[in-house]
Amino acid sequence: MDEFDRIQCRWCGAQSADPKQCPTCGAPLNTADLVSESGWREAPRLRDMSEFRFGNCSCQVEGDIVPVVETTLAAGEGVYFEHHAMLWKQDTVPMSLYPITGPKRSLLGLPHLVTLARGPGRIAFSRDATGEIIVLPMAAGIELDVREHAFLLASESIAYSYVRVKGLANILHGGNGMWMDRFTAKKSPGLLVLHGFGNVFVRTLASGESIQLEPGSMLFKDATVQMAAEKIKLSTGFLGGTSMNLARMTGPGRIGIQSMYHHHASDE
Repeated sequence: MDEFDRIQCRWCGAQSADPKQCPTCGAPLNTADLVSESGWREAPRLRDMSEFRFGNCSCQVEGDIVPVVETTLAAGEGVYFEHHAMLWKQDTVPMSLYPITGPKRSLLGLPHLVTLARGPGRIAFSRDATGEIIVLPMAAGIELDVREHAFLLASESIAYSYVRVKGLANILHGGNGMWMDRFTAKKSPGLLVLHGFGNVFVRTLASGESIQLEPGSMLFKDATVQMAAEKIKLSTGFLGGTSMNLARMTGPGRIGIQSMYHHHASDE
């Protein structure tokens, strides 16, 4: 296959000489996009044992009910992750705490820790729930916001921070604020891998276009998409009523949702 026969991946935009699978994100290239009439696109469902690469490292997705991402790290290259997302590793792979700054977070009474693993060697990750693996290659200059406790791993070239989103906490679980993990590819490209509970769908909003979500369904968004809490009053008759809390997302940019409303939030 010459350069004129290369196929462009519809998910990440990478060029591929393999007509079946994208080497950058693992997405199948020989299947049609599945898009609903309302514009929601199904995220590519990675086949069992799909492989993709970042830098000199590689990943393989294993299983389809509770999928595992097995990563082969090259010497001098690393990935970081929430420590409870690690499934197994070779004992030759060194680990250390990833340096993070900001307000303290916790999960089930335990401190929020991010761990860094460097090659050479193999390490595997999974979440303790059914769902889909979402692979998001990030070009330099891209910034993504991800709901807390949804990322499996990120390449060391991507900067990590987090921000508190006020107003949505009472919708989700009560408290003073929910957290969004922020990933930024500053000077070089990198890779971000998420776990979506249930099935994952993506939609691109035009500038000024907005949509209301059940807040627990939100998985990720481009940093250009604005998110705000919104309360809708529902009348049940004379002097009676209740309310519904939603999240309003306003473009431009992509938003990703998960079909299983998972409220696995940090303690406050």
